[in-house]
Amino acid sequence: MGANAETFIRTLDQRTLEIVDACTACGKCADVCPTPALIGIENQTSEKITQGVVDILAGRIDDGAGADWARACCGTRHCLDVCPEGINPRFMLTMARRALNATNPTAKQNGRDDFKTMSQGVRMLSRLQLPQALLAQINPPSNRNTPNTPPDVVFYTGCNLLKTPHIGLLCLGVLDKLGIRYEVYGGPGNCCGVLQFRPGDTENAGRQIMTTMDRFNQTGADEVLAWCPTCNIQFNEVAMPGMAGAASPGFAMNMFPVYLARQLDALRPLMQTPVPKKVALMEFPGARGVTEAVTSLLQTIPELELVDLRLERAGYQLSSLSTVPGYAQKTLTELFVAAENAGVDMLCSMFHADHRELVSHDAAWPFEIVNYMDVIGTSMGLHREDIFKRLKLMQDVDAVIAAQAATLEDHGLSLEQARDAVLTYMLNEQTLPIDRSQHPA
Repeated sequence: MGANAETFIRTLDQRTLEIVDACTACGKCADVCPTPALIGIENQTSEKITQGVVDILAGRIDDGAGADWARACCGTRHCLDVCPEGINPRFMLTMARRALNATNPTAKQNGRDDFKTMSQGVRMLSRLQLPQALLAQINPPSNRNTPNTPPDVVFYTGCNLLKTPHIGLLCLGVLDKLGIRYEVYGGPGNCCGVLQFRPGDTENAGRQIMTTMDRFNQTGADEVLAWCPTCNIQFNEVAMPGMAGAASPGFAMNMFPVYLARQLDALRPLMQTPVPKKVALMEFPGARGVTEAVTSLLQTIPELELVDLRLERAGYQLSSLSTVPGYAQKTLTELFVAAENAGVDMLCSMFHADHRELVSHDAAWPFEIVNYMDVIGTSMGLHREDIFKRLKLMQDVDAVIAAQAATLEDHGLSLEQARDAVLTYMLNEQTLPIDRSQHPA
């Protein structure tokens, strides 16, 4: 085990012991969490559910309500500010899942398989959409020289944003307009380690995330702007707290829209093109400050009317809802119906994973589906075609390949590789059927 992984694991173990010592199982975190009701354990007392989690952390594995809660946690965030002992319950549940997975004999293989699938999807879909020169702007090599002058910020794409690269290019365009000096890091080579961490391969997860942190530190930037909420949670709640000495992060990490909202005075004169549309957001409560930041940004745009769909949601993005069977499909159906009833012109995704699902439904509903960065870009005179959306709406492998023939040739991709990528990572990735008649009631 490398030094990075050892440091990561030692810090997690110490923080877990501190939770066991501090938690009184008062149940306040479970009281405000929507997950117990979603998975049918709301008949258990909050104190019993919470005590079950503490028992797991203490090594007394009990496969009861506490384990059910830990496995089903979708990161809604309502719990983060309620603990009288100052514990982060979302991290507590993460550590409980780690303990539950500790004896998983296939953890390393599952982590490798998940990482391989993700890496292949990122590589193929990004190459399907952008020629090499343009892709290099949003996915430069990790082994490049450290800049002589520290950048103002690092823009961290995470891995999967590269599947919808036009969003990332719009983010860079806004930073350029603001005159912000930045370095871009992301892709599977700069992963947050979550795919190894989830099935229980803490060692490889630690090696990956600590290597990525080292790269951020080497840039000399004081702030890293994360696009992906999963990455943000993995760094800010799992990896960075408790790190000391040489392992201490020399940077703060914040979500990209939260950073943009801090620049609103500088952005306002740049956001002058009217967008005369009724707009709604697919928002989640779990990503702290993101909805508030995006709301303030969109409300700055001339003639834009932001509509609150007033939907109760759990989770921090669509993919986080996979722990609760059927809930993602229900959430999507309610969203589309509410947006239609509100008469919106545009429904905006917040994150890349949400966007890949939402755009496949664009033709089935009487509103346009875009990312909020598309709207901000329009207001600033920036435009990047949403190639992923155009291709996915074709719903035809041969049509996609024909449309992207020049890009495929630029990357030297074979037709067989392209066909497999379109089927596996685009057309077959579907949470809710496109046909409205097949949606849940």
